[in-house]
Order: sequence, then C-alpha cells, then structure tokens
Amino acid sequence: MSTRGVVTAFLAGAVMFAVVARQDTGAATAPSGGAVRAAPLQNPDGVRPGLAPVTGGDRARAVRLIKRLRTAPMGSKAGYSRARFGANWADTAAGVPYARNGCRTRDDLLARDGENVRYRRGSRCEVVELDLRDPYTGRVIRWSKRRADEIQVDHVVPLSYEWRMGASRWSRAKRERIANDPLNLMPVYGDANEAKGGSGPAAWLPPRRTVRCAYVVRFAQVALKYGLPVTRADKTAMLAQCR
Repeated sequence: MSTRGVVTAFLAGAVMFAVVARQDTGAATAPSGGAVRAAPLQNPDGVRPGLAPVTGGDRARAVRLIKRLRTAPMGSKAGYSRARFGANWADTAAGVPYARNGCRTRDDLLARDGENVRYRRGSRCEVVELDLRDPYTGRVIRWSKRRADEIQVDHVVPLSYEWRMGASRWSRAKRERIANDPLNLMPVYGDANEAKGGSGPAAWLPPRRTVRCAYVVRFAQVALKYGLPVTRADKTAMLAQCR
C-alpha cells in the first residue's frame, strides 16, 4: 500500500474508533468552539445537546404534537419519594440511551451538553469541569465539581409530577427508565431548576422566552413516550407557547 493509502486507512480507523467510543461510554470531550444545540423535534431520543428554539414551520408541528397529549386531573403526591424512581443517576435502567455504559447518568448528561469538558484523572466518566450554556436562562456557567449544585440535571417532566399523573402505578423498572432517559434530562443553572420544583408548564416556564416552545415540546415528547397525561391547564399553557 502507498504511504498515502496507509495514512487514509489510519484516519478512517481513528474516526471509527471515536464513534464507537462515544456509543460505548456516552462521554466525549466537547468542542471548545461550542456544541451545536438541537431543537427537540430533531432530537427525539434526547442524545443531542441543549435546547434550541423551535422556529418557522416547526411551530405548527409542535402544536400538532402537543395536541396528542391526553389530559387528566392531578392526583395525590402521597407515597412519593425520589427513591421510588431508583437510585440517583443509576446506570442500570434498561432501554434508554447511555444505559449500562459504566457511567452515572448525570455524568453522561454533563458530557452531552457541556463544552470544554474535563474528567477526573484516570476516569472516562467522572466530569469535574465544564462550561455550560444554560438553556433555561441563557447564562454561561464556568462549572467545577467544587460547586456541584451550580449545575443541576433537571427532569423536564418532574418526577413528582409523573407520580401524581400515574407513575405511582408503574413498575419500578419503568420509573427508573423515565428518571434516567436523556430525553427527560437537561443540565441547567441550579437556581432555575430549584425555582421550577415539581411544576408543570402552567406554573413554570424557562425565564428565557425564546426556548419556551422548545421546552414544552420536550415536555410533550417525554409524556407521549411514557403514556403520561398532563393537566388540562398544562396542555393549554403548552399550546400557547407554540402558537
């Protein structure tokens, strides 16, 4: 083989190795120039980073998606606890991206959305530093693990909301899936996540108005995937954001 052919083969092998490594570990170094944010309708599995605004003709598609949601009254929170959805950031959930790759779900999500991601020495999983463009507020956060709570991984459909809308009757395995599904997870500024709490879209929306339609679409995608109804007030609020 010529020298040029050897180089070409080497590069092709390196690219293939990088792709396989990303699929196996769920963790990769984000480009310093900034990851491309994905609009939710182009990100049905939740494996692409961030939350880009819904624009143009996609707003009509968004409305059609939200209209498919069932509505129901909100039930009781009795019996709810975080432990009902499995251990925090468990890697044991079956049937969702990144599951059983040896990394905690939180680290998978930090690696997915972060820029300039750095790992603990000797680890392929544990994220210790990154930059995050918070989708909910628009602020850029220079984060390190010393200030762990400054970035929190939000459940787009809150776990307590899921419990009150029917997850109390699910199997533990299904609750573990929705708690660790990247479609339902978004690294965000911690104060914004705490302000949201267990609220649905009628009571809380991201402060950044340009992503509110995208946020409610993501909420709808999760609810539809898991067969969850939403309250009538939440569905009305969701439609209003995309019309």
